[in-house]
Amino acid sequence: MNKLWPGLEYQDYRESAAVVHLWTQIIGKIRLRKMPWLNHSWHVSLYVSPRGFTTGSIPDEQGLFEIEFDFINHLLHFRTSFAKGSKIPLKSQSVADFYAVVFEQLEMFGIAVDIYAAPNEVEPAVPFADDHRPQVYNPDQMKRLWEAFICVHKVFQEFRAGFIGKCSPVHLFWGAFDLAVTRFSGRKAPEHPGGMPNMPLKVMQEAYSHEVSSAGFWPGSENFPQPVFYSYCYPTPEAFSKVKVAPEAAYYSEEMGEFFLSYQHVQSSDNPDATLMNFLDSTYKAAATTGNWDPELEFDFSKYSSK
Repeated sequence: MNKLWPGLEYQDYRESAAVVHLWTQIIGKIRLRKMPWLNHSWHVSLYVSPRGFTTGSIPDEQGLFEIEFDFINHLLHFRTSFAKGSKIPLKSQSVADFYAVVFEQLEMFGIAVDIYAAPNEVEPAVPFADDHRPQVYNPDQMKRLWEAFICVHKVFQEFRAGFIGKCSPVHLFWGAFDLAVTRFSGRKAPEHPGGMPNMPLKVMQEAYSHEVSSAGFWPGSENFPQPVFYSYCYPTPEAFSKVKVAPEAAYYSEEMGEFFLSYQHVQSSDNPDATLMNFLDSTYKAAATTGNWDPELEFDFSKYSSK
């Protein structure tokens, strides 16, 4: 089973991940402006697709359109219900050049959208049109990273199915460039203090308006150069950090206020799917137990599954 999980070295894909992160911000902001608002900013996220990352269907006055990153043929696809589609190559190019070409395509389709044209949750937040820094896109490394997202996505989907309360989709937030799934207790939470760079406080407070237990996969950054899984809850009970979780390689960061497990530990284990599920289950139980969540929110779907 672990042969399906690609080995990842941050230094190999860091440049490609960094530029794709900024490109997804541009595409995600298009979805943000065209979609009706969904609670906790669910309307802004992207999704893992059989080809790469996609917006899914976005409403427009003319019908529906979709924008999809294809990491097999390394193209950005534009598809609509009202016109012939188009595509542009994914290649080493500046953020400014990518931004200009994307909006040329939208103008060609008659899709009118005005975005806040600078990154969120990153520093420095250089406006897209002004970001002429040379960027490197390595097709093989980006495809390898996306293949890891596929493996993670499948386990996250199974984990999501084990909960009958309110739960987010498995979705890619382009702000921090992480794949996440979030469960809700159903109770309101204390007002969030904010703190993310270049993120409006009111957005953070709406996102964390209710109690959550959230888990995700993050490819890493220059300050944290390794891909990891994380799990946290808000609000965070004092006893949360003291709970023993699985596997043994998982650890709690007092600085970050969340549990971490390295991607390498999951990928190199005898059964990566089971190893990751143990992390997701045990960290959720840590949040639910210390936060006094209703145990009836968990759901045993196995008896309904077809054999």
